[in-house]
Amino acid sequence: MAPAKHINEKDYDDIPGTYVFDADRSRRGYHLNMFCMSLMKAENRKAFKADEAKYLDERFPLLTPDQREAILKRQYNRLLELGGNIYFTAKLGASDGHPFQHLAALMTGSTQQDYADLMLRGGRSVEGNRSRSGKNEKPKASKAKPASKGKKRRG
Repeated sequence: MAPAKHINEKDYDDIPGTYVFDADRSRRGYHLNMFCMSLMKAENRKAFKADEAKYLDERFPLLTPDQREAILKRQYNRLLELGGNIYFTAKLGASDGHPFQHLAALMTGSTQQDYADLMLRGGRSVEGNRSRSGKNEKPKASKAKPASKGKKRRG
């Protein structure tokens, strides 16, 4: 599985654990997101579940081979990389009967309970999660300065 082509490298492409949905990704993922939105209708969900490959071939022939594969294999992070919008791709998971918490757990490599516990604690820490390359990491705090030897304030 080759990584998705980057049209333009952006500073926020360095954020670990996600893909920012911007105008470039929106354009690239247009057909993917339209497929996901088609699942809002019960008759479309039924047709998709009856024969997923046929549904994609007949109704969304402009999906890229990578997008088609990611849909059929339920590779949610890959769907985002290929231009999927998280809210639209969640419709695919919902069509499989999964709540968003299930998808988030899959996407973060955790169990639903571990993911729920993480969210109840306020989410993951930003420390150590600012960038893939480390270029955006906050500099480590320097050692505390020794007490000043200057004049004491009177007050």
